[in-house]
Amino acid sequence: MDLTVLYRGPLASCDYDCPYCPFAKRRDNRAQLTADRAALERFAAWAAAQSDDQLSLLFTPWGEGLVRSWYRRTLAELSRLPHIRRVAIQTNLSCRTEWLGTADLDTLALWCTFHPGQTPYERFLAKCRDLAARGVRHSVGVVGFPEHLREARRLRADLPEQVYLWVNAAEGHVYTDAEADQWTALDPLFPYSRHPHRSAGLPCRTGESVISVDGEGTVRRCHFVRSELGNLYDGSYRRALRPRACPLAACDCHIGYVHLETLPLYDVFAGGVLERIPADVRVGA
Repeated sequence: MDLTVLYRGPLASCDYDCPYCPFAKRRDNRAQLTADRAALERFAAWAAAQSDDQLSLLFTPWGEGLVRSWYRRTLAELSRLPHIRRVAIQTNLSCRTEWLGTADLDTLALWCTFHPGQTPYERFLAKCRDLAARGVRHSVGVVGFPEHLREARRLRADLPEQVYLWVNAAEGHVYTDAEADQWTALDPLFPYSRHPHRSAGLPCRTGESVISVDGEGTVRRCHFVRSELGNLYDGSYRRALRPRACPLAACDCHIGYVHLETLPLYDVFAGGVLERIPADVRVGA
């Protein structure tokens, strides 16, 4: 089986406090961190054991994973397994980067978000340049609030040409055509993010070749559809995998609508769906 898995464990603590973050944040105590570590190690053990399958793994934690040693170690270890096609994580890039020297950089990738006001610009840019120097596959992006436009333009000018800069439409913000043109000048793919995509009744790869898994091993078709398909660890989810239409009226998050079969995004991001790198970006050039 060729399967893409989006993993989101119980971790919710973050070293940033972005006012626009869509997730309810908490400060994890020691017991919660211990539980998250155990859940991640269980998932990693499952992934390592699936040697008859081809897996692509995207970690989408509510909090920041890479400031925790168990996420850094897990990504590096999984990247070195021959049946793992890609292992990627969404990150604010606040972590140190030395651990990347232990990973297989043909397999590992980072989806990095710049949060103006949460970290000094030069510090974030230095981390991006370090990734480029190391040859790490990565994309970099921002949330498209009007107050972020100046910093986003600066970032596009300072990043290596081959690094894709993506822009997420700000939740609840309605863009005029003039505003959208400004963001599209930075990210030619911004029009896909500008408006939610009608999805009701349309075919989607989630639930067939893409699944979402939580820390308990509960499998759902994606993060946004709550109905359960089974459990990862008893294998019951496999019987539920099949082509299916989306039950929601619309999909407005990239990690969801990228899998809609009615959109061309598997071709646009061919080879870089999980880390959000378009096929025409010359990574490492």
